[in-house]
Order: sequence, then C-alpha cells, then structure tokens
Amino acid sequence: MKSTRIVIVNFKTPGLVIDCLRSLVDEVRAVGDCQVIVVENGSPDDSAQRLADAIRTEHWDSWAKLLVLDKNLGFAGGNNAALRPLLAEPKPADYFLLLNPDTVVRPGAVTTLIEFLEHHPRAGIAGSRLEDPDGTPQRSAFRFPTVPSEFEHGIRLGPISRLLRSSIVAPPVTDATHRCDWLAGASMLVRKEVFDDIGLMDDDYFLYYEETDFMLRAKRAGWSTWYVPTSRVVHLVGQASGVTDTKKPARRLPKYWFDSRKRYFTKNHGPVYALWADAAWLIGFTLWRVRRRLQRKPDLDPPHYLWDFVHYNFLAS
Repeated sequence: MKSTRIVIVNFKTPGLVIDCLRSLVDEVRAVGDCQVIVVENGSPDDSAQRLADAIRTEHWDSWAKLLVLDKNLGFAGGNNAALRPLLAEPKPADYFLLLNPDTVVRPGAVTTLIEFLEHHPRAGIAGSRLEDPDGTPQRSAFRFPTVPSEFEHGIRLGPISRLLRSSIVAPPVTDATHRCDWLAGASMLVRKEVFDDIGLMDDDYFLYYEETDFMLRAKRAGWSTWYVPTSRVVHLVGQASGVTDTKKPARRLPKYWFDSRKRYFTKNHGPVYALWADAAWLIGFTLWRVRRRLQRKPDLDPPHYLWDFVHYNFLAS
C-alpha cells in the first residue's frame, strides 16, 4: 500500500484529538508508511501541552507529530500549514487524509479509502460515510450550491423541493458508492496529483465552503470526487467548531460563515451570479418566515439569521 499522511487540525479540542488519535492506531499499522500531523491551531489554552504529553505517554511519537502554530489560521490555513512542507518533500506521500478532530475512525476506514483511489486512477478525492456514534448516517455527499438550491434551501416548501430535487445540495444518504460534487471535509482522502494540479485549499476561507471550493476546482481540472460508504467514520457534528451541533439549539452564525459563502459564489461564479444567489435565498427565506408564523411552526433557525444575512451581504462594506 502506498504512503499516506494524515492531517488533523486542533483548536481548543485536545480531548477529541486524543480520542481520534487512539482510533487511528490500528489504521496506521495497517497502512504501513503512514504519518499523522496534528496541527495545534493557535489555541488559547493548554492544547499544545496536552497533545504533546499524550503523544509521548501513549508512545505514538513514532508516527504522530505535533505542529504548533502561533495563531488560528482556520480550517484551510491550518491544514495548509502541514500540507505545504509535506508536499515540498523530495518524495511526497501518495495520499493525504484530512481528518476532523471531532472524529473517531472505524476499523478499516483509512485503508478502504486508499484502496478505492488505488483502483480508480481518475478519482482524485474519496470521502467516508460520516455517522453518529450509534451508526446513524449523516449527510456528507453533496451537490454544488446554485441559485436554485439557494431558493430551495430558503423557502423549505415540499412542492418546491420536489420540483428542484436535482438541485438540492444535500440529497438523502445512500449506501452505494457514488460520484458526487463535494464531500464534507471531516474525512477526505486526496491524491497528491490533485494538489499538483490545483494547489492547496484557499486559505482565504477561514471556515466553511473551503472544501466545496477545493472540489469544484478539482472537478474543473478533470478529477472526480467519490463517496465511499464502506469507509465509516464517527463524526461528532459541531464539536470542533461549535456552530453546527445539531444536538443543541441553533447558535447565531459567525461572520466568517457569511464571508465564506459570499467568497464561494463570487470567486467561482462572479459577482452577478452571487447577487442572484443572495436574492434567491433572501426571497425564499422571507417567504418561509412568513409561512412559519402563519402556521405557528417552531423557530429552529439560528438567531438573527435574516438580519445577519442582509447585513453581511448587502450592508457591510
């Protein structure tokens, strides 16, 4: 089996990272030529010390290394801080697995992704089935966002969703291996040649949309992205970022979420298309809010969602 490097970016979640590393012990042995780089992304706590202590006391130092950064560079920037020197080595690894800190790897998850790319030479990226601890699958294989998908996401109306079903960003989970537009970045294996062709992730995204952007660039360069559900990874949704935890009431979305969404549409489709996408979501969501009030449905949206969307997309400089 070819060489593999695994990158995990930590920000204030050292306990989760240690659990993730523990789940990787047998996978590292199975892969053989495998190294794990833990990026400590400028956490303002004792993460660096706790991670260094765990690597030493658990005797993981033969395969796990700690890279400590001075400040939080976000998801793309943190991963790139490890990937850049790895790709510059005289003989870089064949594959690179980007793994969230809030994951626990099921047996065989890593080797399954490697074997898939080995047997599919034009597949550039392969992602795991993400699931809850009880095995319930999470939606993790997606379509690229478009103007129709933004309207559907905003309005949340059955007939509209059925009409636009081919545009819905998050289709239902399937047990079949299949090609998709993009994958959740919690567990994705990238072939070295993809980085050779398109470069690293765009670290001007602080968090969110960076993997969507990366896989769109890969598709435009001729590489395909695949969902491989036989590779199973537990994903403790939102535990790392604190934003998308579905087990708790919705939190107000941070500015960087809106910045990332805006950057994705403007960078990849131009400012006019981005404006249409904004208008589609705004119209759809406004209609949904009116219907929600009339039908007295529960309000499960993030606080100040509509105002923040208008503020960051139309009013803020």
